[in-house]
Amino acid sequence: MRAVLQRVRHGRVSVNFQTIAEIQQGLVILLGVEKGDDQQKANTLAQKISDLRIFSDSAGKMNLSILDIHGSALVVSQFTLMADTRKGNRPSFIDAAPPDVASPLVDFFVDQLNQLGVATQKGQFGAHMLVEIANDGPVTIQLQV
Repeated sequence: MRAVLQRVRHGRVSVNFQTIAEIQQGLVILLGVEKGDDQQKANTLAQKISDLRIFSDSAGKMNLSILDIHGSALVVSQFTLMADTRKGNRPSFIDAAPPDVASPLVDFFVDQLNQLGVATQKGQFGAHMLVEIANDGPVTIQLQV
């Protein structure tokens, strides 16, 4: 699994001009599921993200987690994170998990974040989405498990 975390002041996902998910301070998590990923990897990634100290404390140091600030998360499934661009000019997505595998793992990942105490919303799997991200910092972190 690959995740790109963006620390945000605001995030929103729309499908067909309708807002389906929206958060204020927290994280927008772009999530890619790879062939061979499983619930254990999803759980490990959720735990890492919930504890990751990338929010500023009163001294301006990145020393607080999303749990510490009572922030929210917005998870957007993004198979393009699995792009292989080593050959040619057109990315290959052969390593991305098929939808029947990826969709339940995205749901499981969202459930894990919620169980860990992170109020989490999600985009619509497989839909063409408009993702609005007000990156705070900017802070962008890549994780892979």
